[in-house]
Amino acid sequence: MPTLEEQIDITAPGDVVWNHLHQVEDYPRFVGGVRDARREGTSGVHVDVETAAGRAFGLDAATDDLRPNRTMTWRTTETPHLSGSVSLLPIDATHTRMQLRMEYDPAEAHDAFGGPRGFAQSSAIERTVRADLHQFKDLVERTHPLT
Repeated sequence: MPTLEEQIDITAPGDVVWNHLHQVEDYPRFVGGVRDARREGTSGVHVDVETAAGRAFGLDAATDDLRPNRTMTWRTTETPHLSGSVSLLPIDATHTRMQLRMEYDPAEAHDAFGGPRGFAQSSAIERTVRADLHQFKDLVERTHPLT
């Protein structure tokens, strides 16, 4: 399974970034294609997704805080099989590096989300994830400006 790794530096303390990661209802504000998101139980998340082609479907995922305030893992419970982790690394008192690692099956991702196949698909997924990270950074920094 291909692995995608991206990182971004956010001007906010780690606890602020961590709290935003756990505000599931805000996912539509920074994850492309997510129309609605909600918690289900103590470690479940349900997201309603709409693809660029207009196809809508739901995804269920399980999350686990491996190291509270530092590392969260997640995995979908059905197809498409996606899994990953988000790690927060303090740079200093007011800056945090967020590292995202995601594994996915290209064929399942194509079937679920559409779009190009092969290398073009990997490039599209990378662009989408990078854009989502920038949207998340903007949301955190707008909500908790350091002045």
